[in-house]
Amino acid sequence: MKWLFALLLAVIIFGSAAFFGYHIIVKPELAVRAEQSGEGPAQAERPDVSAPEFEAAAKLRQEGKLNEARQAFTAFLQKYPNSRRGEDAKDMLGDTNMDILLSKYPSPEKQEYIVKSGDVLARVANKMKTTPELIMRTNNLSGTMLRIGDKLLISHPEFSLFLQRKGQTVVLLDKGQFFKRYKVKTLKLGPKQAPRITTKVAEVLAWRDGKRVGFGTKEYIGSIRWIRLAAPGYYLYAEPEPGKPEPGGVPPPPTGLGMAAPDVEELSGLVNTKTAVTITD
Repeated sequence: MKWLFALLLAVIIFGSAAFFGYHIIVKPELAVRAEQSGEGPAQAERPDVSAPEFEAAAKLRQEGKLNEARQAFTAFLQKYPNSRRGEDAKDMLGDTNMDILLSKYPSPEKQEYIVKSGDVLARVANKMKTTPELIMRTNNLSGTMLRIGDKLLISHPEFSLFLQRKGQTVVLLDKGQFFKRYKVKTLKLGPKQAPRITTKVAEVLAWRDGKRVGFGTKEYIGSIRWIRLAAPGYYLYAEPEPGKPEPGGVPPPPTGLGMAAPDVEELSGLVNTKTAVTITD
């Protein structure tokens, strides 16, 4: 019986050593290798600590408290730059910014202007350093005619555009800060492009029924817009939808960035020939 006892003791000793050796040394090493090769089990998803603040900002927007929502989304993106909700926060911030800008919603950056004798829309826009169309959209004007005594809300944004070719996005900045971003649907550019191009807006083109129309005409309202940049070959144009007529009745330019027609129309009322543009990969 002694030999049997000795055998059991040896099994227990060496078996324990093997068990602990496997779990302490071998198993962790195998797990590391599996993770590096992409074969390891998926890690448990970490709780999103930023969720309550994102939801609070979204609730403010839903309640129509746009100034407060704007502040909350801006603070969220600064505090949680790598949050999984960051992309949604940028989109909601952009929509909130635009809702404030293109309406009579009161905000600190808007200034009241009372129309005087001799005022015309273009002159007011030049005096107030903004665009005629932005004044029209902010004040829900259906035409360019002004009446003495009218009270206009005027914003003074300093917009610039940042085009990302590989990311296929157009980012609208105000005084260098994020304002809104737009998705590029089609990218048609020449094969040789400089890594970084600094340029500006050259002109805004409006099309209706295959013809150019001018700002202030009745045909301009609801027309299809293009934005031509000073850099050769760069247009922001309304992308045709499959199975539908060409927007404005004109074919797209040979090169440029195709976007949704409402996005180009929105942008066209915010930029002018002084708007700086940066293009990168």
